[in-house]
Amino acid sequence: MALGFFSRLKQGLSRSTQKLGGGLTSVFTKRKLDDEALEELEDLLITADLGPNVAERIIESFRRSRFGTEVTDEEIRTALADEIAQILEPVAVPFVPDPAHKPHVVLVVGVNGTGKTTTIGKMARFFTDEGKKVMMVAGDTFRAAAVEQLQIWGERTGCPVIAGPPNCDAAGLAFEALKRGKAEGADILFIDTAGRLHNKSALMEELAKVIRVMRKFDETAPHTVLLVLDATTGQNAMEQVRVFRELVNVTGLVVTKLDGSARGGIVVALADSFGLPVHAVGVGEQAEDLRPFLAQDYAKGLVGLPDA
Repeated sequence: MALGFFSRLKQGLSRSTQKLGGGLTSVFTKRKLDDEALEELEDLLITADLGPNVAERIIESFRRSRFGTEVTDEEIRTALADEIAQILEPVAVPFVPDPAHKPHVVLVVGVNGTGKTTTIGKMARFFTDEGKKVMMVAGDTFRAAAVEQLQIWGERTGCPVIAGPPNCDAAGLAFEALKRGKAEGADILFIDTAGRLHNKSALMEELAKVIRVMRKFDETAPHTVLLVLDATTGQNAMEQVRVFRELVNVTGLVVTKLDGSARGGIVVALADSFGLPVHAVGVGEQAEDLRPFLAQDYAKGLVGLPDA
């Protein structure tokens, strides 16, 4: 029997859960929540990539509500899941294309290797299954592998993929794709982009040019700027958000590769620091392994609690 998504999420978060949940078990086997226990808990939360700000907020909440009481690891897990869910709830926003824009242009950004191209393919599958007409643009024109990968997803999903010759102008390609998408009545146009952060000024200029040129045809484009982050990079994801927010107006996040990471806590740190919508999380290679982000499920999975 196929696993439900909560089971796959828990499975994907298992390394993070072992790191956080195992620590909770060792710290709280029925003991008082005193200063020493709170200090150990704070260290554990920081090493689980929730970050110092989140850790401090949770510790202060526990200090106010539970200080001096005897607690079990199960009680702490439940309380911790509630605290984490409160941080995540405001950013758990599903991505819904705006039907007022045809096509709704989604510019997908991120450093190379985060899973941008795969994310586009998976989202294309999801929206195609919903009956929407989706087009994809192979805008990372310097990486032949990225173009080929998107074309494979195009074949799988039956979505047209607009590509140019190697090293062609990404902005010109996006412009032509937008014209074609409008002419053919596409609902969504996903645009893949380069992600070479080692030369930030060149990347900034390329992304700015893509946006500038598209706006000559549709002054409202892009309607969504989606930043794809690889959970395995942990705290580096924080820096990537800062950099890409400087480069372009990032409107939402997708977090991938949670299945290979012990750093699932980074999603909590991102929510707390930036407040950007987290539209989806990826917990595996299959198309169905990218799903809308649900705060309660994620919080429970992170601390190792069963689904309600």
